[in-house]
Amino acid sequence: MSEHSPLVIIGIGANLPTPGYVGPRATCGAALHALAQSPGLRILRCSDWYESAPVPFAEDQPWFVNAAVAIDCTYTPRELMARLLQIEADFGRRRGEKNAPRTLDLDILAFGNRIEDGDPVVPHPRLSDRAFALLPIRDLASDWLDPRSGRSIERLIAALPAGQDIRVMPAADGYMATEWSPGPVGGEGEGVLAPDR
Repeated sequence: MSEHSPLVIIGIGANLPTPGYVGPRATCGAALHALAQSPGLRILRCSDWYESAPVPFAEDQPWFVNAAVAIDCTYTPRELMARLLQIEADFGRRRGEKNAPRTLDLDILAFGNRIEDGDPVVPHPRLSDRAFALLPIRDLASDWLDPRSGRSIERLIAALPAGQDIRVMPAADGYMATEWSPGPVGGEGEGVLAPDR
């Protein structure tokens, strides 16, 4: 793998509440905790959290919360995607209509320098069009290069389609800077790093 793009990067987002959680970002925090409990997988760091309008824009949908995490894992892309889909299902995600509101969305944004056109496609096939994916990647790896195009993260951000509303959210006090905490038992969040600034 290139020294510029070694990371496996997972995107996470939601724009609907999940029963039992105070809001979409709390659901995301709990989902990341579930991901971190997966055998053979370790979360290295989490990006800032962002609020973004739905893409494509839909007036009848609430804004999304989005972030990304860099992970180290022993999984293949297919095995990792299966784990992400299982976590989505565990949190009430029912896949149906494209671009519909969702309680949880987990995607492989990049898998090191790998380029795969099977299932899943890596890097994510719509990565270069989405501010809510590119800005978190920049938080995690400011020197990241797109394995498919060779373009830097800064060039990709500069070329984003116009009209994407996005803003950084203030950090919360819970797990991964969300509103959710795993409870008093056990130190599960230890070793998680904030983005370098």
